[in-house]
Order: sequence, then C-alpha cells, then structure tokens
Amino acid sequence: MIRSGVANLPLHPGKCPRWLFPRMKKLGSAITKIIVEEYGAEEYIRRLSNPFFFQAFGCIMGFDWHSSGLTTTVCGALKEALNSEEYGIIVAGGKGKASKKTPEEIVKAGEKFSISTKKIEKLQYASRTSAKVDNSLIQDGFQLYHHNFFLAENGSWCIIQQGMNLNNKYARRYHWLSGFESFVEEPHSAICSDIRKEEVLDMTSRQSRDARKTSLDLAKEKPGQIIGLFEKIYSEQSSGQKTLSEYFGFPAMNFTMPNLAMPKHHFIPRMNKLNYETLKKAYEFQPQSYEELISIKGLGAKTVRALALISEVIYGSELSWKDPAKFSFAHGGKDGIPYPVDRALMDENTEFLKQAVEQAKLGNKEKINAVRRLRNFY
Repeated sequence: MIRSGVANLPLHPGKCPRWLFPRMKKLGSAITKIIVEEYGAEEYIRRLSNPFFFQAFGCIMGFDWHSSGLTTTVCGALKEALNSEEYGIIVAGGKGKASKKTPEEIVKAGEKFSISTKKIEKLQYASRTSAKVDNSLIQDGFQLYHHNFFLAENGSWCIIQQGMNLNNKYARRYHWLSGFESFVEEPHSAICSDIRKEEVLDMTSRQSRDARKTSLDLAKEKPGQIIGLFEKIYSEQSSGQKTLSEYFGFPAMNFTMPNLAMPKHHFIPRMNKLNYETLKKAYEFQPQSYEELISIKGLGAKTVRALALISEVIYGSELSWKDPAKFSFAHGGKDGIPYPVDRALMDENTEFLKQAVEQAKLGNKEKINAVRRLRNFY
C-alpha cells in the first residue's frame, strides 16, 4: 500500500454555509467528470491520494484553505455528487458514525461494480487495516474520526482519513492509495505536516523492522511472561541497570538469555498495565506476520507500544521515534521556508487546475468565481 501524504490542519469552529455546499457539489462534480473523461477513474483516484492535489481541490471548491473542515466537507460533497453510472466511482464512509458504515457501503459498491466477494473482503480489510495502522502503528497523538473510501469500477481505490488531537486543536489527514507491498513498512510516498513532534513511535519505519519481528515473537509467548518483562522495564529504570543475572533471575553464567540493551534516547513513556486478555488472544492465535498480529481484534496502540518497548529496551531492537510527518507546503515559501518556491511545479499545477475549471460545463458566473478563487490561491 502507498500512503501518499499527511497534512496537519487547525480545527475551526462553524459549519459549511448552506449556499456553499451545493456549489461545492456542482463544481466538484464538473472537475471530476473532466478528469475521469480525460484520464480515467484510476487517475482520479490517484490524484485524490495526493494531499496537495486534494488541498488545492478544496480551495477551488471555495472552502477554507487550511481548515480541518476542508477534509470532511470536500469528501462529503464528493460522496453526494458522484455516482457509479456517470463516473464509475463510489465513495463510502464519512465523519463520525458515518465512518462505521464503510464496510457495508463497500459491499454495496462492489455489487454495483460486479466485484467478486473475495475482492470485496480485501477492500474491507484495507479499510479496516488502514485505520488500525494510523491509530496504532504511528502513535502521533491523533485519533481518527473521519474515514472515506473512494472506489473505482476497475477496483483501484484510495482512502482519505483524518485524526484529531484534542490538546493542540489540530487535525492530521492521512491519504492511502491502492497498489501496495506491505501495510506495515513505510507505506508512504510523502507525509507532510506543519507540526512535528519530538517523539513519535513509528512502527511502520524501516528502522523499526527488527522491533516488528521481535514484537511478533513476543506475542507468541505466554501473556504472563510479556507482562513480567514489561513491568521490569520500569522497575529497572527507577533502580538503575542490573546485571544480566539480576535482571532475568537466572544464574550469571547463562549467557543464552538476551542482554539488557538500553536505547540511546531517554524517552521511556509511562503506560498503564497491559490487557491480559488481548495478549492471550495473540498467544492463542500465534500470528505468522506482524500484519496478522495487528489485525487481531482488540489489539491496539497500547499493546503495540508495549511490545515495541520490550523489543527495544530488553532485546536491543531499534525503534524509530522520529515523527514521519514533513512540512505541508505544496510549493515552498517565498522566504525560502521550508524551501524556495518551486515555480515550475507551481505553474504546472495551477495550469492543470485552470484547464480543469475552464473545461467544466458550468455557467459563466460560477466559472469566473472558480478561477478567481484559484487566482487568489496562486
């Protein structure tokens, strides 16, 4: 799977004006139709998976350029505007409770597109697992509350989902695109954000590969052993590093046991006790891959984090604590921050959007207003 980007957006109060939403639907429908007719539904899906195209799309449709509401409103407008007969695209899911309906809506979409039951199940799995990854494997403090699944008739798809951080009042948007090799190792082509944290556990990083393997091995052990190792991490932190025999309670000459290998960083987060029943499920299931491990129902961020910490602190498996998000600027800044403006890219993107709007079959007034919004954005 390819996750093509993430953008952090401030939470703004208020709702989309009644006069604007119908216009967003109409303009979004027109732009979609042009792209689909010119390049096909698969290309449209690919472009939606790009966070910068999606953001510009929202700007063209007249919504706040940096508001978190752009995500939910644009997706809502597209869900109402698109239909399989005209576009060969169906949108499932939505904000809050609507996101819970994604699996059943995928089934209905699959039936309209004559997609096999096996393929539909894979699409549901992709929807479910993408949410698990963004909520549990990248622990950046953003809890998902929005999830949209865009499905094309040929089976290609993208996911646009958004999480909220109640502490800093920002939202982070996650984009996924079909055509992947792994759910759990660096599925991103770009992750963009205005806010980057100093410490973020990223289990999808290539740097965390050994920790994923160790976590899988640990999950196959009896729950009591895992809980014991987890508790020892914190007891040893407070009392100082012990010898190998003191740490594991075995004779000093038993060198077959793993060594206590403390990480370079000092950040060892305090956590509540582990859920015994969740560990028991993993032990009984005996997963054969890390992807199978995280697919276990009830196994969430806390268990992922605990297994990761044991892997790092006790077994010396390196973890990535680097926030994978980058800056969210599409073309750079005039003052060179975060980098100088890429004028060629900026001109290319602007020309593409201008052509899309100019070719849309809309009334003159709406077309002029759309171009004006584009010019202001430029």
